[in-house]
Amino acid sequence: MGEFTTTIEHRLNQAYKGLEEARSKGDEFLADTLAAEIEDLRRIANENGVSL
Repeated sequence: MGEFTTTIEHRLNQAYKGLEEARSKGDEFLADTLAAEIEDLRRIANENGVSL
C-alpha cells in the first residue's frame, strides 16, 4: 500500500471517529465540517484510483 493510500485511509478513519464523537456531543458545526471533509477525502481517493 502506498503512502498516499495510507494517508487517505488514516485521515478518513480520524474523520469518522471525530464525526461520531461530535454527533454524540451534539456539536452540529463540527459534525458538518467533518462530514464535508469525509466527502472531500472520498472524492480525492476516487479521483486517484484509491479503492476504499
